[in-house]
Amino acid sequence: MKYGIFGGTFDPIHMGHLRTAEEMVQELRLAKLFLIPASTPPHKHSSPVSDFSHRYEMARIAVQHSPSLEVLDIEAKRDGPSYSVDTVRELRSSLGQQNDLYFIVGIEGFLEIHTWKEYRSIFALAHVVVVDRKGHRYDEIFAYLRRLKVQYELTSDPDTVILGPGKRLLHKSPTRMDISSTQIRNLVKRGLSIRYLVPDQVMDYVLAKKLYR
Repeated sequence: MKYGIFGGTFDPIHMGHLRTAEEMVQELRLAKLFLIPASTPPHKHSSPVSDFSHRYEMARIAVQHSPSLEVLDIEAKRDGPSYSVDTVRELRSSLGQQNDLYFIVGIEGFLEIHTWKEYRSIFALAHVVVVDRKGHRYDEIFAYLRRLKVQYELTSDPDTVILGPGKRLLHKSPTRMDISSTQIRNLVKRGLSIRYLVPDQVMDYVLAKKLYR
């Protein structure tokens, strides 16, 4: 069976996150996609994030009616910074070696993966799915892999390369929605509506908890 990992700050989770998750489930034929809010994001020192309990709850209520999306709090159960490699290892261990694991990351994050803890281990533990974003070109991925001295092999599919024994890097271009969590927080701060940028239940939660004021 195939399982996906889609991590992020999710401050707040929005329709762009959710649409990408939904399309990845369908394109990759995943049995389940796990959305994993980072407890202590190691790359967010200069911009504080909301308390994990709020970010987790917003993500949970956003997917509560989805049969294929599930929010996990595993990074909150570990001490210290939330490193992706630790999360991948934990899920690889719990799901078993017989199942395929897909690590989904936006191209902006992927192009900074050299700054991540033990990033090469991720390539050995899971297939990597790089999600396209506006302002980036697909060939940046190959140039970046060469700079990292990561060997890869081309395949007959131009959007798939082989990274190692049985592991692939896949390029995906889901529906682009020009939405960001920063944009949403700024709208709330200015007292403007965020309806249709986030699920209604998330909007209600933000207002009820007076977040981003």
